This record gives sequence, structure tokens and C-alpha cells, in this order.
Amino acid sequence: MGKNKKYKRSVYQSLAVITQFGINMLVPIFMCSFAGLFLDRKLGTAFWFVLLFFVGALAGFRNIYILARKIYEGDREDDKQN
Repeated sequence: MGKNKKYKRSVYQSLAVITQFGINMLVPIFMCSFAGLFLDRKLGTAFWFVLLFFVGALAGFRNIYILARKIYEGDREDDKQN
């Protein structure tokens, strides 16, 4: 029974990590896109949305990289302890 409980915990942890990946990717893209839309409407331009969309995408990829690196380093430390 202890093995089943450990399996459920790892499944929930995996789902949490997947959710974090999605949130860490989408939030910067949406925030920068909305800021770009706001600036384009206020200034009467048409390039801020595109520019800030790509800035948000780069920020999202950076967040994913940092999160993945932390998870990978944590797994390596767990392997060393066993």
C-alpha cells in the first residue's frame, strides 16, 4: 500500500510541474501582448504588440529553462542521496 501512495504522490507532482510549465510560459506572453495592445492603441502604432509578444515568448522560454534546470538538479541530488 505504501508503494501505491508513493506512486500517487509522484503523479500529482508531475501534474503540478506540467501546470507550472504552462503557467510560466503563458503568463509572460499574455502580459506582454496586452501591454503591446495597450501601447498600440494609445500611441496609434502597429509594432508594439508584435515586439512585446516576442519579448513575452522569450521570457516564457527563460522561465521554462530555469524551472527545468531546477527540477533536473533536484533529481540529480535525490539520486546522489540514494
